[in-house]
Amino acid sequence: MKAITIHQPWATLIALGEKRFETRGWKTNYRGPIAIHASKQLLYDYRLPKLSGRLWELGLRKEEDFPLGCVIAIADLVECWPVRAHIGKEVHLFFPRSGRSRFLDKEGTEVAFGDFTPGRYAWELANVQCIEPVPVKGQQGLWNWEGNV
Repeated sequence: MKAITIHQPWATLIALGEKRFETRGWKTNYRGPIAIHASKQLLYDYRLPKLSGRLWELGLRKEEDFPLGCVIAIADLVECWPVRAHIGKEVHLFFPRSGRSRFLDKEGTEVAFGDFTPGRYAWELANVQCIEPVPVKGQQGLWNWEGNV
């Protein structure tokens, strides 16, 4: 199964269904099951009020609340949207060739939980299932995970 390593606390937000889009500077043509691997680093900026507030509401207040260096969820990668522009109070995700669009509220937590700078890509995740953490060494980019769920 393909896997992606994501820094904490964003990996946990995906596992809990709080974050549907993982933003990256590169696109992928891969669609299908993907393991969500929490990196060994907790990169948490307490100055981000929406992030801090939501983590507090979820009861995630200490470093020990975030599993590190393990696969914590399985999801389906259903689309890789180019981030086109910020229009008013929305972020515009758009495929020029097909004309398909998505709009995300800039005031919502989804946009606060990612880097939706135009030119980046929003990887849309669906059917996220939390699993018992499975310790495994992560890698950069998409990688193959041979573990069992």
